[in-house]
Amino acid sequence: MNNTRIIVSKFGGPENLRIIEEEIPLPDAHEVRVKILTAGVSLADILISEGIHPESVFRRTPFSLGWDIVGIVDKVGEKVSKTSTWQRGDSVAALPIVGGYTQYLCLPPNELVSVPSGLDPADAVSLVLNYTTAYQMLHRCAHIKSGESILVHGAAGGVGTALLQLGRLTGAEMYGTCSLSKEKIVSDLSGKPIDYKSVDFVQEIFRLTENGVDVVFDGIGTKSLMRSYKTLRTGGRLIGYGFGSISKNGHRRTHQIVSNVINWLNLLALNLIPDRRKVIPYSIQTLKRRKPDWFREDLQALFNLLKLEKIKPKIAARMPLNQAIQAHELLGTGSVTGKIVLICNSQ
Repeated sequence: MNNTRIIVSKFGGPENLRIIEEEIPLPDAHEVRVKILTAGVSLADILISEGIHPESVFRRTPFSLGWDIVGIVDKVGEKVSKTSTWQRGDSVAALPIVGGYTQYLCLPPNELVSVPSGLDPADAVSLVLNYTTAYQMLHRCAHIKSGESILVHGAAGGVGTALLQLGRLTGAEMYGTCSLSKEKIVSDLSGKPIDYKSVDFVQEIFRLTENGVDVVFDGIGTKSLMRSYKTLRTGGRLIGYGFGSISKNGHRRTHQIVSNVINWLNLLALNLIPDRRKVIPYSIQTLKRRKPDWFREDLQALFNLLKLEKIKPKIAARMPLNQAIQAHELLGTGSVTGKIVLICNSQ
């Protein structure tokens, strides 16, 4: 029996993704092999494949993409069985950052988080990256309080819809930028939509709130960051994440990320001004490496919310693993609502 895996043959666009067949990997004594049921597709995958994400620095082609996975423990290394509670058949999730576009993956046992029984693997994998990002920005960075107001950019996207669902549970007053065609999605999640193409979102926020919002979540980057800062009221927090919006032109995207870095340096300097507004950068992989216990705690809390049906991820598409190229092309259009999920194995 072979293992199907998607590799980046060289840095570039979706055309450089390849499907390979190989022997199923064997875990070493300190690893657990996971039979992957679902893997998420994200903008970060696209940026890594193009070689312009910070995580790309640590990769040499060929390698496999895949930040977030859900699967079943398939085999346990000899020494793991003596020191860990993981057993064959356990449902697990992980955030390996790379490697998830495959049917089988070997990981250290401390990378795994238990998934409650009965959850749809596509729903569950949607929580690992998108919802954990949203949850940590709300609670670990912004320390959101009931009754505060938030502005979510890209409110109909994967992280945006997660922020609205989780923000609604906190009792926040919510505003979300989106295109006109996606206003109903934002409204259905209790957000007040702002069509960024027809109005200036800064002016619109002050028209709607008079004195601005408490928190802005900005994954757009570049000049949007400074404009987002202007919508904050006294004591407000700007949480910036991700690496900006998608451009079909690789040179433009590289320029955009360089501009984003420069803007961030200028923005962080604003923290020196004693006006009680704060600028807070967020990176899920950085926080996970610094505080691995937080990642496990927060993901478990999200699985519990999913189990209780208090949140429901929006799945944009479920596609077989061998359609990873098409999944990247679809995400690259910028029209996706929710999460694209690759189906790697049946249960």
